[in-house]
This record gives sequence, structure tokens and C-alpha cells, in this order.
Amino acid sequence: MLSRIAEALFWIGRYVERADDTARILDVHLQVLLEDSWINEDLACRSLLSVMGIEAPKGSVGRGRVVELLVGDEANPTSIVGALGAARDNARGARQIVSAEMWQVLNTSWTVLPEVRRDSVSVHELLAWVHERAAMVAGVADATMSHDDCWHFLVLGRSLERADMTARLVATRSIAGGPSWTHLMRSCGAHQAFLRTYRGAGGDENEAEFLLLDRLFPRSVYAALTAAETALQHLDPVRGRSGVGEEARRVIGRARTGLEYRGAAELLTDLPTEMWRIQRACSQASDAVLRRYFPESVATPWVAEVTS
Repeated sequence: MLSRIAEALFWIGRYVERADDTARILDVHLQVLLEDSWINEDLACRSLLSVMGIEAPKGSVGRGRVVELLVGDEANPTSIVGALGAARDNARGARQIVSAEMWQVLNTSWTVLPEVRRDSVSVHELLAWVHERAAMVAGVADATMSHDDCWHFLVLGRSLERADMTARLVATRSIAGGPSWTHLMRSCGAHQAFLRTYRGAGGDENEAEFLLLDRLFPRSVYAALTAAETALQHLDPVRGRSGVGEEARRVIGRARTGLEYRGAAELLTDLPTEMWRIQRACSQASDAVLRRYFPESVATPWVAEVTS
């Protein structure tokens, strides 16, 4: 397989997941602002932009400005429109590998996006549409692509992005006017699965444990890191007698075990720092993948979280 094709699939996985998770984070943030009129909107919006790695503009920052930056900025690959456009461009460059059905979903999503933005009754309706299209891409890819190396590059990109974005979502828990754990669960589609798993027993520790450490829920940080590690194992099996020679696997493995062997109560004591470590590990692993498999490429990394 050509390095160019593998790289395109890796970034398709990342960009589609980025659009989906950005929509999830923005949706829960807007819902919290709507429900609690006592929240300092400017401070909450600036904190959210910081978590998302976007420097807040000068002057007052409200929900309209946040929507503009996280949804409609075509030049920014961290926005929903920018990510969907980048995913479509990468799919166009890998048409010989991407199935016709998958290309049709990505191309149609990009083509009708301006119309959906214009006709949506509310921002929440637009964000729900983004969820549906991302789920459709994932389902079509799963059903129409051979699960060979091409597939594993797609899953690798998606899993790294998911772990990073779930960590960012959890990090919003500690910002000014941040969402409750229940809001975070709902934004990840995890609330019903959580209630079934814990039989209705809530509490910050149980909810944090589920979203960070659950092995069976696919959007948990632990499950996403495990999926990325498994994809790398298929792409480059360990052949030596000791250790793991592949740098990306070492980085992801350290991050995964750092979660696996620590309880939720310990993670909650310094949640922002722990989530920053996950984001840093995902960034380092992505850089290692680019060096290992796409040495001629120019990386398109996540912007680091803005610190004041």
C-alpha cells in the first residue's frame, strides 16, 4: 500500500471523528449555557476555546462567536466545517481504496453542508446532523471496506482522535460553568449504557470511571487507546524477544496503563492534568505514526491547549 493512501485513510479517520466530537462538546456547552442563566458566558466561552486549543478573540466572547469558530471556520481543520472538508479531500485522494459508498457519504455530507447550515432551525439541529453523518461514515466504512491495513490506518486515526477528544470533553468538566457528568455522558451517548452498567447508581466517581476506564464502551478513553494500540499491533507486529520497538505503541501503552492501574478517585483529584497527559500522549503517538509511516508528510496536529 502506498504511503500516500495510508496517510489519507489515517486523516479521514481523524477528521471525521474530530467533526463528530467537536459537535458533541459544543452541543453540551450550549445546553449548559441555556439551562443556567447565572453562568458568566464570556468566561465559560473563553475556557471552552482554551480547552479546544483556540485562542479567544479580543473583546466579549459569547455563544455566537464560539459557534462561528468551532463550526463555520473553513480554514481551520479543528472546526466542524474544516474537518469535514479535509476528510472529503483526503477521501478524494484515495478513491482507489475508499469504497464508493464511503466516498458518496463523505462527498454528499460536504455538498449539502451549506444547505443544512442555512436551513437548520437551531444550532442543536445542525450538530445532531453532524453526529448522524459521522455515524454513517463509520458504519459504511465498517461494512464496505476490507479489514486489512487500510482499515487499520482508518481505525488508528479515529481512535487517537477519539481518545484526545474525549479527554478534552472531560476537561470541560473543570472549566468555569462546566457541564455536569450527566451532561458529559449524554453528549457521548453513554448515559443509557452507564445506567445499565451501574444499575442507576450515579456519583462523580462512577461516572468518571465509566467515561475514562470502561473497557467495553467504545467512546471511553481507555477503549479508544486500546483500539489504537490494537491497530498498531496489526500494522507492525512485535517480532523481537523483548519490549516494543515501535514508538507510537510505547506512548499509547504508557497512557493506557496509566489509566488502567489507577482508580477513578485518584484521577479525579487532578482531572485537568490527567486529561492533558492523555492529549499529550495522543499528540506524541500521532507524531510517531507520521514519522514511521509517512516520513514525507507535513503533520496537521491538534493545536495545544491555550494557557493563560
